Amino acid sequence: MPAAPLLILLPAAGSSSRMGPSRDKLTEDLDGEPLLRNRARLALATGLPVLVTLPPDRPARLDALSGLAVDVVFPEGVRDGMSASLRAGAAEAAGRGLALMVLPADMPELTLPDLQRLLAAFVADPSRIHRGASADLRPGHPVILPADLLPEALRLTGDQGAKPLLQAHPARITLHPLPGTHALTDLDTPEAWEAWRAQRTPAGSTSG
Repeated sequence: MPAAPLLILLPAAGSSSRMGPSRDKLTEDLDGEPLLRNRARLALATGLPVLVTLPPDRPARLDALSGLAVDVVFPEGVRDGMSASLRAGAAEAAGRGLALMVLPADMPELTLPDLQRLLAAFVADPSRIHRGASADLRPGHPVILPADLLPEALRLTGDQGAKPLLQAHPARITLHPLPGTHALTDLDTPEAWEAWRAQRTPAGSTSG
């Protein structure tokens, strides 16, 4: 596949408040390493540049990225929610003349083939918004924003993510079904982590 003119954004500047006072979803264990590190390595495996947004008060997240060839940004306005990360990612991508893939850092089921599927679709048609979906076509992530939409992303506010931008351009969205609920599964609470771990097929298992 030809190299995609694209930057991958891992938004990781949220507060993780639903995990309670003593746990951080992005440092939860996934296959023997913090979730954030695992997802950063996934993004890097595409061969594309990777930007991670972090809050200023979570040093464990920065430590989780130690030794990885990612760029880290501490965006202004993180209390505004997801929009702060998206604005930072859009600014960086626009400055490099690239499109932007938004890959949430709290989605443990996404795989390299999932990302490669969306990247191949983007290379084939970089004018579309390419969006991951569940196997039954419920919209999810990742989302690839074409370069011409980044000025709109720079104006996003609040904690709705890219939802207002996607609502403004429904005719440009192409959904790409990914296996199962890869595109939907995010883990925001201790209960969600426990339920997911209980039903997960262990790595290397051939059952099912």
